[in-house]
Amino acid sequence: MSRLAQKQPSVCTSDPLTDDEVCRKMAVLRQVLASSFGPCGRLKQVHNSVGGPVLTTSTSGVLLRALTLSHPIPKLLTASVLHHVSRYSDCGLFAGIVASALVDHARGLSVQPATVALAYRHLLGLCSDYLSRDDCGCKVPVDLGSSRDLLALARTVVAAKPACMLTDAEARHVSTQVVRAFLHTVPCSAPGPVSLGKVAVVSVEGRPVGDAAVFPGLLVDAPESLGPADVEQPAEGPLRLALFSASLAGDLPEAGEGTLEVDREVSLEETVLEQLLGLGEQAVRDGVRVLACQRVVHPVLQQYLRRRGVVVLERLGIALMEPLFRLSGAQAVGSFRTPVPVQCYGQLAGLALQRCGSREMLQLLPCGDPSCCTLLLCHRTDTALSELKVACESAEHVLRQTLKEPWALLGGGCTETHLSAYIRYQVHRASDAAAELHCTRSDYLLAAEAFRRSLVAVATALEHDGGARLVDLSHGHCWAVAEGAAPAGPWRDVLGPCGCGATPPRGGLEWSPLSTEHPAFSPAPPVATDGTDAQPRVLDSFPAKRNALQVAVETANLILDLKYIVQDVN
Repeated sequence: MSRLAQKQPSVCTSDPLTDDEVCRKMAVLRQVLASSFGPCGRLKQVHNSVGGPVLTTSTSGVLLRALTLSHPIPKLLTASVLHHVSRYSDCGLFAGIVASALVDHARGLSVQPATVALAYRHLLGLCSDYLSRDDCGCKVPVDLGSSRDLLALARTVVAAKPACMLTDAEARHVSTQVVRAFLHTVPCSAPGPVSLGKVAVVSVEGRPVGDAAVFPGLLVDAPESLGPADVEQPAEGPLRLALFSASLAGDLPEAGEGTLEVDREVSLEETVLEQLLGLGEQAVRDGVRVLACQRVVHPVLQQYLRRRGVVVLERLGIALMEPLFRLSGAQAVGSFRTPVPVQCYGQLAGLALQRCGSREMLQLLPCGDPSCCTLLLCHRTDTALSELKVACESAEHVLRQTLKEPWALLGGGCTETHLSAYIRYQVHRASDAAAELHCTRSDYLLAAEAFRRSLVAVATALEHDGGARLVDLSHGHCWAVAEGAAPAGPWRDVLGPCGCGATPPRGGLEWSPLSTEHPAFSPAPPVATDGTDAQPRVLDSFPAKRNALQVAVETANLILDLKYIVQDVN
């Protein structure tokens, strides 16, 4: 805008949810989120209109960060979702779909927004209380003594992203490696405080997915000049490691506190280099075999150390600092101007060179059981590898949360349809909820129906090929019907698999399309058939989905509470 142009007044919009343009933008955002949801979700290509690279993804955290939204309401929705549930693969999409559906359904009701918000919070409490019960029909216990449930959780996350471009065999292999890496982080029983370890993820492009593996310790890029003779294990025992978080490039901002005395006849650069070399002399005297730095090491200092048998690792980045703490027991040194205390040194059991495709990696081997490992991921293309890395990190985080709360939820839309049936049954039975909220019973029932339909929207979003979704009227599970398979007889003749894989007995069941009205019923948990275990094969993270539902309701209520929007158009 020209400096001479007159400043325009801000635009104030009252009751923004009555604006057709706002509603259109919210509908487009909901369509983008819903079409990306689930293992058959459609990929999205995000490209800036002025140029730049094209981003291909269907992962919620990546997708929502890449979207450039102009209107405050869609921006508010995506910001809330990203802030609370960005670490989980599909929970961001889940929360966005539910929140936008709650807003959309509330907009069409002849009920005051404040009343709708109160009803939504009451219904959220109803869901939370039900999910906290041990007899909840959509919640299953996770047996931490067996790898079966952990593999099911990991595979659900890894296989949920089509941009990973995995076959069934590759998805099983990667899921197995994620579980192996997670188990490496669980420490053995020991006296004192116990905490989970860390998994570092290293990706290599151009190699088959089947090359994915787990390595004890850490893999870092090997220095170019490093050879097999440099990593030979000495006979005297563990290797001493010095770890620096400050730059060792000689930058004055990294010098630390205090004054720096400089001789008039000596340049500032020479003074700093003299201190760096003094640090190198101390490291050699103290028997340091590995010097690791988060940032850059001065070339002269590198040459000095390497000539004396010290392996120098630089530009490690902040992501590897915590794994190095746990691996070696070292304390990061924040300045090069003071001597390194002996207690700051760490220990390594040894070093090893690993060839990972085109990358030469140095493996830092741990002493004892430090609960740290490296997950090596491989893929044929950079796009698929980036998506796979995000999915595996999300799966590992899901497993960590499951260790705190050993429960899982039915996947494949079964949890949403089950909760929908439970809410409808409880709402029609309850007679005092409307009085507690100081509203009429008709208004409460309308809000409850909007809440229920918002949960159903998540289950229906799993269908991207024109098929139908059914709910059985006994257990409240979600069932798939292929496109064009309209029944000439009973629904059971054309039914596909149950969404979660835990198929209840079909005998005696009745089904109804999710999009139609059906009688209220109390959903029962599935039972085993023929004496076999009906453990689901598709499991969702219990704490992640519970948190995402809370975020969705609070975000929707925040949007419904908006009375005015003031925008600066200059």
